[in-house]
Amino acid sequence: MPCRFSPPGLVPTAGIPPAAAAGQPAGTLEKIRVHGPALAGNLQGNDATRDVHVYLPPGYAGSNKRYPVVYFLHGYAVTAEIYANEVLRIPASMDAAIAGGAREVIVVMPDAFTLFGGSFYSSSPVIGDWESFIAKDLVGYIDSHYRTLAKRESRGLAGHSMGGYGTLRIGMKHPEVFGALYAMSSAVDLRTPPNEETSKAQHERLKAGIRPEPRSMANGALAQAAAWAPNPQRPPYFIDLPFDADGKPVPLAAERWAANSPLVFVDQYVPELKSYRGIMLDVGDQDGLLAGNTRFSEALTRLGVAHQYEIYEGNHGNRVGARFIGKVLPFFESHLDAQ
Repeated sequence: MPCRFSPPGLVPTAGIPPAAAAGQPAGTLEKIRVHGPALAGNLQGNDATRDVHVYLPPGYAGSNKRYPVVYFLHGYAVTAEIYANEVLRIPASMDAAIAGGAREVIVVMPDAFTLFGGSFYSSSPVIGDWESFIAKDLVGYIDSHYRTLAKRESRGLAGHSMGGYGTLRIGMKHPEVFGALYAMSSAVDLRTPPNEETSKAQHERLKAGIRPEPRSMANGALAQAAAWAPNPQRPPYFIDLPFDADGKPVPLAAERWAANSPLVFVDQYVPELKSYRGIMLDVGDQDGLLAGNTRFSEALTRLGVAHQYEIYEGNHGNRVGARFIGKVLPFFESHLDAQ
């Protein structure tokens, strides 16, 4: 199965509000570094101190007010900086939305780009504990360094593609931290791991030596293996693939892969999901992840978990920026406390 996450050619501009008019208050986008003890010592050697982009709304600098926070998790093969600058177009898009009447919020975008192109916001000895980094290290840092409303009822978690997967995974495990979830074009049905052909191609890449490749999907299966099928006894990359270099099946690796599918483990977290003020899923009608998202929505309905699900006209990447402004922000405005 080819990796089907965030393609490097995202075209998010349609429908994004124009920049705020000259003279209107402007917010700021800060790039900070946040150390994550949860990431320290990972076998892949990824930096445990991460770039984090923080949007502060126009009213932040001149007041003592505290604000709700939306944490946004980016997709595979790109960085948080690419999402902030090219996909979401922050700060201009946020400033324009606020000038048009949207509620002021802080937006936090951590960078999860790794040796293989993305952490999948999972936890393993190879990549580090990204679940704890997001839910504990990062949230703790933001609450202690910015004027936030430091309570779950004022925190939202959202993400696109790999980030949508992370939103659901972390959201299920940490309902005490976040009050509402919005998962965009999420990878939720991973029950079919990479096939023999894909696995062989990945083994060839390992032999040639791996280097980080922004905007490339080539290492997708390797990133998933580092997250879901780690093997500390197999240096230098410490992973298992569903097929070995000779094409022989590795059943345990395939089973571990499938076990990390939200569609498989969702029934373990029903009380946690029911505790949320709101859960929203969306996906484009031309997105390869459409069928999986529909099955996941059906599973939530079967389990009695209240949620919203929208299929819109678009593909995997061409509406992300517009929907963040037009759908994600209003959703959190309706589901998070502002005081």
